[in-house]
Amino acid sequence: MKKLSLLALLFTAIHCIAQSKTDKLTKPIIEEGKKLYQSEMASWYGTDIFLAKYKDHEKIGGYFSYSENDKSKCIFFSKEENPKVIGTIIFNGTFEVSKAIALVEERTFTPNELDYYTLRENAKKALENDTLIKSYNNSKLNLIPLISNNEKKVYILTGPNVNGVVLLGNDYLLNFDKNNNFISRKALHKNLIPIQYKKDETEVQTVHNHQAETGDFITATDICTLMLYGKFTNWKNHIVLSKNYASVWNCKTEELNVMPAEAFTKMFEKTEK
Repeated sequence: MKKLSLLALLFTAIHCIAQSKTDKLTKPIIEEGKKLYQSEMASWYGTDIFLAKYKDHEKIGGYFSYSENDKSKCIFFSKEENPKVIGTIIFNGTFEVSKAIALVEERTFTPNELDYYTLRENAKKALENDTLIKSYNNSKLNLIPLISNNEKKVYILTGPNVNGVVLLGNDYLLNFDKNNNFISRKALHKNLIPIQYKKDETEVQTVHNHQAETGDFITATDICTLMLYGKFTNWKNHIVLSKNYASVWNCKTEELNVMPAEAFTKMFEKTEK
């Protein structure tokens, strides 16, 4: 009991020191990850709602999601040379389907929506002859346009087409200028990281490693994916290890703790003894 108490005190001390140094660096990552999560949640549930209400599926050209004034919206547009909005699904912060507002009506894009639509389309064009972006069996690439802090980006995440697996990695970031013109792209993780899960598992802790090119900390795409699938996995924590830091994402509270990698390794070794 004494050993466990000392270990808890050690963890608390390490946590306080390390967290104070890394909060400023990880705060924008967490914010970006939650924005991606909100977009994907709106797309997940918005698609189900809209397809149930709009029967002429052949006329659907595509969709995108964005957040505005504490609401998340999933926008569906027509398959035309000059597309129009044909459906708008609006969610509050809970994403409760029963509280969603479904507007199945034709209208023009708002200026903000036109920006998102153009970003999405220009991202698709940029990918047509791209050799960096990889595709894997039993998965799909999801494009997530994001306009935030005067920056225009499109993230690409790899999502599973089968149950029982969480896919991390094989994710990319495309950057655009203020006129939505493609500038550059980079791979965030170079490999696909599949992690199996079972619904009856509890208190599971999972882990993946970051190479130098991915960065010291958990990525926004990692956070988005863990928030999306955490409710299905029953995972307790997911740990991202880099050369310098350990990022511990609490899948229950959706909070991040960061500590030096060396301190984390020593703490882990003590708990294993």
